[in-house]
Amino acid sequence: MTGASRAQTFPQAEAEIEAIMAKYQAIGSAIAVVKDDDVIYNHSFGLKHVETGETLENGDVFRIASISKSFVTTGIMQLVEAGKLSLDDDVSDLIGFHVRNPNFPDSVITLRLILSHRSSISDKNGYFTLDALNPDKNPDWTKAYNAYAPNAGYQYCNLNFNLAGAILEKYSGERFDRYIYEHILKPLGVYGGYNVDELDSSRFATLYAYDSESKSFKASPEAYRSRSEELKNYKKGYSTPIFSPTGGMKMSAEDLAKVMIMHMRYGTANGVPIISAASSRAMQTVRTAESGYGMSLRTIDDLIPGKAMTGHEGVAYGLYSAMYFQPEEQFGIVVITNGCNTEFSHGDVINDFLLELYQSLYKNFLQ
Repeated sequence: MTGASRAQTFPQAEAEIEAIMAKYQAIGSAIAVVKDDDVIYNHSFGLKHVETGETLENGDVFRIASISKSFVTTGIMQLVEAGKLSLDDDVSDLIGFHVRNPNFPDSVITLRLILSHRSSISDKNGYFTLDALNPDKNPDWTKAYNAYAPNAGYQYCNLNFNLAGAILEKYSGERFDRYIYEHILKPLGVYGGYNVDELDSSRFATLYAYDSESKSFKASPEAYRSRSEELKNYKKGYSTPIFSPTGGMKMSAEDLAKVMIMHMRYGTANGVPIISAASSRAMQTVRTAESGYGMSLRTIDDLIPGKAMTGHEGVAYGLYSAMYFQPEEQFGIVVITNGCNTEFSHGDVINDFLLELYQSLYKNFLQ
């Protein structure tokens, strides 16, 4: 078994993991457990590709879906610290077109509001292009807003983070994918990125969506589609959604765990500062009680009994991912599966498969 953390075997824990995978028909699962500064357990189970029978290995890369939002906010906080932005800036001024809820034209939508899903922007017009809410491009732009005022309610919205990614790009002066690499991934010494064309595709784990009608799994090649054609006409500060800031990061479980350590230790990992402790705490501060959401990180209390866990989850193309940590006790767990048959009986954040794995991993490695 690969990985420095595999100096010893854990037969009981791994038997439990395999039983949980079998229960939910999981294709493959990548797991990393963190304590303090270290990844204390990292192992992969099951298949990377069903078609070839290739097994999943540590270091294999997944599109991690909405955990990607935390990279956007981390980058934004770097620009805030550099004095290039303020969380209270009007998004209209930042992006260069009118961003206002038509029902509340005098209510400013700030950067802080889009990062906390309190902007009143919705995904009803889609979110793969900023045309969805640009009045200069879309006559139906008003449909991209909810009926309530900015900061008067919470709704999870992908468009918020594609918009934030474009702002990050515009005010950093660097293309979005390259900014994230240069200022977050490279300093932390982790492999990954938003641009599939600059990554080793042989490391990609195929994602499989479960079809409940046919009771079968179907591969999702769209998860790793090339963006080379769109890049030919790329407009910095506007075309950014082609990289999917909201969900397009590709990374292994172990490297994601190293990023998680940075959040868990309030902005610094292994002596490398990424953001200040104040910025890190601001990301983790709950702004909507019912969702536990801060700014691209949320806090939930039903993942491990008696523990308030902070992090994010992802769901896309059949993949389910979770990155959650306990900042006071300094432990965390990353779980990624490239496909399983599960339900969300514990709310719309953590599904049954992830819940059972988290509780098993905590019991066997951290308790």
